[in-house]
Amino acid sequence: MITYHDLPLGKIDHCQVCGNKNLHSVIDLGHQPPCDSLLWPRQLDEAERVYPLRFQVCHDCSLAQIDYVVAPEELFFPDYPYRSGITQTLVEKLSRTALATLERYPFAGGSLVIDIGSNDGTVLSAFQKRGMRVLGVEATNIARLANESGIETLQAFFNEDLGDQIIASHGPASVIAATNVFAHISGLGSIMRGVSKLLVDGGVFVTESHYLLDLLETVQYDSIYHEHLRYYSVKSLIRLFDQYGFTVADIERIDNYGGSIRVFAVKGRNQAVSPVVREMLENENKAGLYGTEIFDRFADRTRKARRDLLALVLDIARRGERIVGAGCPGRASTLLNYTGLDPSLLPYIAEQSTSLKLGLFLPGKHIPIVDEKRMLEEQPEYVLMLSWHYAAPIIRNLRLKGLKSKIIVPLPEVHVIEN
Repeated sequence: MITYHDLPLGKIDHCQVCGNKNLHSVIDLGHQPPCDSLLWPRQLDEAERVYPLRFQVCHDCSLAQIDYVVAPEELFFPDYPYRSGITQTLVEKLSRTALATLERYPFAGGSLVIDIGSNDGTVLSAFQKRGMRVLGVEATNIARLANESGIETLQAFFNEDLGDQIIASHGPASVIAATNVFAHISGLGSIMRGVSKLLVDGGVFVTESHYLLDLLETVQYDSIYHEHLRYYSVKSLIRLFDQYGFTVADIERIDNYGGSIRVFAVKGRNQAVSPVVREMLENENKAGLYGTEIFDRFADRTRKARRDLLALVLDIARRGERIVGAGCPGRASTLLNYTGLDPSLLPYIAEQSTSLKLGLFLPGKHIPIVDEKRMLEEQPEYVLMLSWHYAAPIIRNLRLKGLKSKIIVPLPEVHVIEN
């Protein structure tokens, strides 16, 4: 058993994939609160927990990671305020997981599909519509919503023991999915052993994670937070899956969350491998992903983006003009806490009316989260687009609703959209 894949809480000094201690420090984003630990008004006068947020890369397998593990129960608590199914754009992107998988691996109808971190069942719903049996595993209370909508869901953290229970109750699976959660789980060894037990030989484990090369090229320092323990390259994923007898058989580069990869790992060694896998490895090498210069350049660009945004906001404030935030994804917490923007400069963050975050406050900076109707009524001179990785559709939607404000897009470089 590979012991270094099951991480202890607190500081870690080794690579989370290959175990080596040959790590290169990239950037320190300071001590920050967990990004989704949003506060109720009654909590504003209480002490908040903050943890180190340091970004590193392994010289040996090219995995990037943070170096501190926060307890999963603190990060993914029962009232975790996130639903994948409230944004049509995201529903369409997540539904593509089922299409992409079944196009490549046309398992028979009635085959079992399991989704780890299934949230409200959006991904499984797409599999279910295509004749598959489905089972979700979701640690938060969102599991209740999935069950109410007809997606059988277990409210639990997935691990090896739960995998044994599922085999006994539901039988083996042909497909296991983990969309935007595979980089989050500290018990990586337990999840891999559980997946290996659950899948039939030739079954596929499809994961979607932020792609390291996209993160670096588009300066997504705001996607670095405590939930995201690992930032995968193709090279590091091949190394990881090989340790458990899986073949990385195909990869699809997708635009989810500002740039991700959908990876199809087939249970069994020496499986057929798409030429895309080799092409992506060659592309990573050409981009310099296996060296340190690209990471040092990312750190420099991050510091510049921080300075430029703060300078722009301060200039707007000096002129007596108003600026508010729009969208409050988890990454907004990293950006605002690292940049230092607080309610004196950004009086509120506007979210859509269906958001579970309304009435809460951003951790660390205590910026209130309000219904976007207020922003549309007040028409501030500027709006800071915190969901900048989906800027185009969001801006189009806000313009249709009547927003006339100038839009500040903070990354990769700060710029202003005037119409």
